[in-house]
Amino acid sequence: MKIATYNVNGVNGRLPVLLRWLEETQPDVVCLQELKAPQEKFPEQAIKDAGYNAIWHGQKSWNGVAILARNLEIKESRRGLDGDPEDLQSRYIEAMVNGVLIACLYLPNGNPAPGPKFDYKLQWFERFAAHAAGLLAQNIPVVLAGDYNVIPTELDAYKPERWVEDALFRPETRLAFKNLLAQGWTDAIRKLYPEETIYTFWDYFRNAYGRNAGLRIDHFLLSPQASDRLKSAGVDRNVRGWEKTSDHGPVWIELNDM
Repeated sequence: MKIATYNVNGVNGRLPVLLRWLEETQPDVVCLQELKAPQEKFPEQAIKDAGYNAIWHGQKSWNGVAILARNLEIKESRRGLDGDPEDLQSRYIEAMVNGVLIACLYLPNGNPAPGPKFDYKLQWFERFAAHAAGLLAQNIPVVLAGDYNVIPTELDAYKPERWVEDALFRPETRLAFKNLLAQGWTDAIRKLYPEETIYTFWDYFRNAYGRNAGLRIDHFLLSPQASDRLKSAGVDRNVRGWEKTSDHGPVWIELNDM
């Protein structure tokens, strides 16, 4: 079972890129972030024509998350997180697909930090961690996939010293991620590639992609039942080099069948 996560940076504007990538790689499940489309503007028919069922949680101009599945039923279990009834941002959707509970998340960026946006990031992280603990307690295969907007360690950033004051790399952010892992989650990429330089995001500026001046901010966290089935993982880095593409590359894992 191949599961991918991709911050598409505008699902309608990048639709040709998304469809090309789906056709070339044919993942079984895809988590999309940053749809930047209201609920009624999601390109459901184009996704369907590509062979995928979809559920999505849209929002005008910003945010938005979706789960796609190829020839598989998607049983939605949640959209949004508990803990703040006034939070209307579309950042979380969750479903059971082929016996695996899949959560698709788009964690807040948090810049500028410190400030209200950073406070919101940390509060959202707390709510997410509380929910994740409940998922872990179910003792089933769970995959938490998405754009975490977290640079976990210095290995995950080109010239990490430049990111010290950034919300993605501040000590509070990294500690929140570390505490999440400590619940019992496995970082899929680091399980298979503990010391390698691997990036998932390259800025549009200063030829970042050409220089491989990137960040690793898109992550797969696996419950023990999913981690035991982890077969392979990687980044479709070449997609970042395509015309009119997202500033993220798709990240993927493969799980062995039960």
